[in-house]
Amino acid sequence: MIGYVTLGVTNMERAKAFYSDLLADLGASVLIDMDRIAFIGAGMDSPMLAVCVPYDEDAPHPGNGNMVAINPGSKEMVDTLYHKAIALGASCDGEPGQRIPDMFYGAYVRDADGNKIAFYQFG
Repeated sequence: MIGYVTLGVTNMERAKAFYSDLLADLGASVLIDMDRIAFIGAGMDSPMLAVCVPYDEDAPHPGNGNMVAINPGSKEMVDTLYHKAIALGASCDGEPGQRIPDMFYGAYVRDADGNKIAFYQFG
């Protein structure tokens, strides 16, 4: 149902490097790279993450309550992606852990532009 989610960024090269490296273990890479927007994903027929300089060229502003959530398929991959994001320069917004007993395991980071990303596993 979701085709892609867009995150506003201030530095395209930094954002492309961060997200393509972070999501490489999930089979993702930069699929489309245009001047002010790039699409990162595992394939054109799968959901993608786009990073872009806002159209009006004003500074991007992460919204309060906005978040991109990525399900990597296991609690171990939640931990792996969280630690990889931190190593790539993201900041912690919630260490990996069980949030709802026997239901939701998650970890949260913010990229260099303040965009919030969750890695999660149900069950």
